[in-house]
Amino acid sequence: MKKLFKYIGYAILSGLALISLYLANLFFMKPYSLDHYLTKELVVGLLDSPEFMTYIGVFDPYNAILKHNQKLSIDTLEEGEEDYKDNLKHLAMLKKYNPESLSDVQKVTQKIAIFSTENSINRFENFRYHSYPFNQISGNHLGLVEFMTDTHPVRNFREATDYIKRVKLFDESLNADLVWLEEQKKLGIFAPVYVFDHVIRQLNELIGYEDDSNPLMQVFIRKVGELDIDQQSKEDLASDLSTVIQSDVKPGYKLILEFMENNYVNANQHHGVWSLPNGDAFYASRLRSFTTTDYTAEEIHQIGLSEVERIGARMKEIFISLGYQVNKPVGEMMNDLNENPDFLYADTPDRKEIVIADYNQMVKEAEEDVRPYFERFPVSPVEVRAVPEYSEKTAAGGYYQAPSLDGSRPGVFYANLYDIKQTPTFGMRTLTFHEAVPGHHFQIALNQENKDLTLYRKMGYRTSAFTEGWALYSEQLAVEAGMTKNLYDELGVLQSEMFRANRLVVDTGMHYKRWTREEAMDYMKKTTGMSDTEVRVEIERYIVWPGQATSYKMGMLKILELRKKAQDALGEKFDIRKFHTIVLDQGIVPLFILEDIIDEWIETA
Repeated sequence: MKKLFKYIGYAILSGLALISLYLANLFFMKPYSLDHYLTKELVVGLLDSPEFMTYIGVFDPYNAILKHNQKLSIDTLEEGEEDYKDNLKHLAMLKKYNPESLSDVQKVTQKIAIFSTENSINRFENFRYHSYPFNQISGNHLGLVEFMTDTHPVRNFREATDYIKRVKLFDESLNADLVWLEEQKKLGIFAPVYVFDHVIRQLNELIGYEDDSNPLMQVFIRKVGELDIDQQSKEDLASDLSTVIQSDVKPGYKLILEFMENNYVNANQHHGVWSLPNGDAFYASRLRSFTTTDYTAEEIHQIGLSEVERIGARMKEIFISLGYQVNKPVGEMMNDLNENPDFLYADTPDRKEIVIADYNQMVKEAEEDVRPYFERFPVSPVEVRAVPEYSEKTAAGGYYQAPSLDGSRPGVFYANLYDIKQTPTFGMRTLTFHEAVPGHHFQIALNQENKDLTLYRKMGYRTSAFTEGWALYSEQLAVEAGMTKNLYDELGVLQSEMFRANRLVVDTGMHYKRWTREEAMDYMKKTTGMSDTEVRVEIERYIVWPGQATSYKMGMLKILELRKKAQDALGEKFDIRKFHTIVLDQGIVPLFILEDIIDEWIETA
């Protein structure tokens, strides 16, 4: 028996020694596995982001120890410097792995990691302050509220108190943002005038909220009301939150508001980033990062003009088929459709509920119609919700929020229902295809559920060239699959593609060719027929997010190019279901890597 215990002791000591050696290798030297190294780096990064820990949900059972649900990231200048130094070390480590010793999957992983890290280093070294941290669609003044109301869980008393502790950190977070704004001021970097106007209005609204209209309080009271706790505790929690809003939220907002009002005279009189220091180089770097291609601004501009012409010709054909007299530009004809009451919901008190119900029905229909075109389907469900009222005036027409990794939160397609003209019925299926099925929800949920991908490949890299390219490709696929119910639905798809093609033109137009906001709006209005509200929101988005809007169409064009390449090469052996599997099973990759993946599939098929 003594020998048995001795052997057990030896085994335990040996195990601990092996674990110690593994951890030492992982944290203090070059890890033997690239995958292990990147997973370690990702996990360390996640643990440094309490918001992301909350978002993915898997850490919530350990919240009593980690306390992540009561914390916020505070982005100081010092932390930015440390991140830069870490990226330099990270890049050096990535390059230590000999590609010849890596598996095919790991070779892809290495290329992705190097590409992403080099982009981050370049951004810090050359364009650290080239951004508008407070604008009409993003920034902590909106993001903090949205995170608390949409993501922070309130499933028990502890999470309710964590909610209050998190809200109490708003002031500290906004103070860190103020330091950033002051650094930008030294460099003469200011947002355009209209951005100042939007943000000043938003901040005044946020400061002016009483408890009964404050979304932070409204959502909290609703969630707390569902808890199994006594009424007095519920009232005490609401009172505590009200105090924190007055002491730590509104003062933070007032600091930012004071900066915006005092520096209004310094607001940028131009709209494109060409007007920023070294602006042309900054825009070129954004195009490279977002499109993951080497196309120049001029090349992208010309591609956009060509696509606008091609799509317009197809729309004209459909109008003729429907019996219309095509005696004016198709954009104007689409605008007439946008204004036609036959394609609009009545502006009744229950309009939003009706539209959301119709959207959810369209999701169900799409899930059935798309089955012959895919081998795999997501487990996570998707639902449609209205964009929160506090951000709907300036938010995009629709956007998607991924499900949690643990499956406790579904994927959500948010539809903007602020203006009835934003929701013409012939465009609703298109948005459903893009944001939900087979678009963003299919791609992102399948990515998260893919057991063959490492944590880094699932969550460590994002590019809109792939994700948005896939979503736009999904719209065309839906037409090919007969998921549009009539020619009006197809016009809706083409209008969507038209304005993505427009993005190539107007984004490069403003940031490269020095167009004004008004010139860009006029071009998009004439060629797409989108409503005035839609056009304004979209153009203003491109101004504060330079280059990103080009990724949709460039990504779609690359996927279509690769599909045709595979069809031509494989002939009768080509299977569209398999093609979709190959594209989606590799996770999110830059377009130049996706091309390598498809080329390899063609060679081995």
